[in-house]
Amino acid sequence: MSSFDFDKAVNDLKNKSAYSFDDFRLIVEVLRHERGCPWDREQTHKSIRKNMIEEAYEAAEAIDTEAPELLCEELGDVMLQTLLHSSISAANGGFCVDDVITGICTKLIVRHPHVFGDITVSSTGEVLSNWEAIKQQTKGNKTAMESIESISSALPALVRAHKIGQKAAKYNFDFASALDALDKAEEEIVELRAAIKEGNYEHIEEEAGDLFLAVVNTARLADVDSEEALHKANKKFCTRFALVEKMATDEGVTLKDKNEEELLEMWEKAKAMTENP
Repeated sequence: MSSFDFDKAVNDLKNKSAYSFDDFRLIVEVLRHERGCPWDREQTHKSIRKNMIEEAYEAAEAIDTEAPELLCEELGDVMLQTLLHSSISAANGGFCVDDVITGICTKLIVRHPHVFGDITVSSTGEVLSNWEAIKQQTKGNKTAMESIESISSALPALVRAHKIGQKAAKYNFDFASALDALDKAEEEIVELRAAIKEGNYEHIEEEAGDLFLAVVNTARLADVDSEEALHKANKKFCTRFALVEKMATDEGVTLKDKNEEELLEMWEKAKAMTENP
């Protein structure tokens, strides 16, 4: 953003009852101005990297809990990260937020030839197929490995494993079915069991990773999203664990006062209470 009158900007901004995207941009520039906020001014791409991830997850949580007001707030936080990174870059002679917007607009137009071009599609499947083909062309990926390497290594491991499997499948490198992938998972369980008995940490870690990968491929071929499935499993566990703890509390004791057999019995009761009829 070009230079601006700091005092006038502060005055104008604090007296508004509603704001536009341009106001949002100006606020970020005010905060990063030499007379603005020391914290905002000191930030770098790396120092706020984790903030981008956290804000994205908080927005996802708002979606999961179906909280529109919270989602509205969290989307603002996500947008703030985009503006901060753009401002940091521009201050160092790099891209600015206009470049970011131009880039995404150009990408959307190029990857939707059925809307902005003369391509005809008849299904969502064709749209996704065209999107992937155009993506490969624009990224310059010529080999299968280049395609796989283009998947961000910063993604959660389950998400990345799912995407790697999808990419490999496009080159006919895949299990024939979910059941075949499950057979592989069962093989990995045997190998992991042997590694645990052996007691070698590195071997255990390797075999555990192989098992995770096999399970992700099983889920993928069964049209299940591993990240979402694990998210739901975590939520279910927490619900049942809370019930088990309440049972103990109602008896005037803690979970530590219960033996393994009693805990298992309480767990089965909690499980019965939360299972769908």
